[in-house]
Amino acid sequence: MSTATPNIPTHSVSSHHDALHPAEPAEEGRPRNISRREQQLSKWGGAALLLAGLTRGRASGLVMSLAGGSLLYRGWTGHCHAYGALGINTAGHNDATAVPAQQGVRVDESVTINRGAGELYERWSDLESLPAVMRHLKSVEVLDEQRSRWVAEGPLGQSVDWEAEVINQREPDMISWRSLPGSRVDTAGSVRFTPLGHDRGTVVRVEMKYNPPGGRVGAGIAWMFGAGLEKQLREDLARFKSVMEAGVAPTTAGQPRGA
Repeated sequence: MSTATPNIPTHSVSSHHDALHPAEPAEEGRPRNISRREQQLSKWGGAALLLAGLTRGRASGLVMSLAGGSLLYRGWTGHCHAYGALGINTAGHNDATAVPAQQGVRVDESVTINRGAGELYERWSDLESLPAVMRHLKSVEVLDEQRSRWVAEGPLGQSVDWEAEVINQREPDMISWRSLPGSRVDTAGSVRFTPLGHDRGTVVRVEMKYNPPGGRVGAGIAWMFGAGLEKQLREDLARFKSVMEAGVAPTTAGQPRGA
């Protein structure tokens, strides 16, 4: 899991390529949320998959054709539904993407906390204090206003580390992030704080997408994927709820302890 610090300016990257190639029309009501390089890669990859699927025929060819059509749609419109769900927008950022389209494992967990959205947002934004709340985080180091370095607990005492950057932020509603190129973990995600109204608390929802690093000790980092990641995220959100409501975090045995 990863987040980053508040008050991070969103920046745009202009280029000669942008001047020569105007933005393709976005789907009506859905603005472009992927970079131009992602658009081009989606077009090329989609066309190749579609052609291969039509050539192959049968069920496997149909699957390839559908995947190719999805990528072509992404490339033509410049809109990625998965990014939209995660609150991610890379249209104005560098062309490196944390998790390529059609890849990775997506998890979605939420918890209702009897606190205001602003208070929860402020605590979550204090990155270096998160390991005291979330048991599976060993450390978070803030590198600058935009970047942070994360170290998480892996299996058999191993550690996994990555660098992340904030790519969208709306106080006190949401924060979204992605890992930086060269990180050992490819990830993108967001946390949203939705007030229920009438003093009923706030829903904290975390959505994340991870891309398993192909060929690299897959079993050794399986803790990050599928049910394992969902379980850890659920446990960490429960601890966050306990700390914010009662000032203490539960132990593994279910008994509270000082945070």
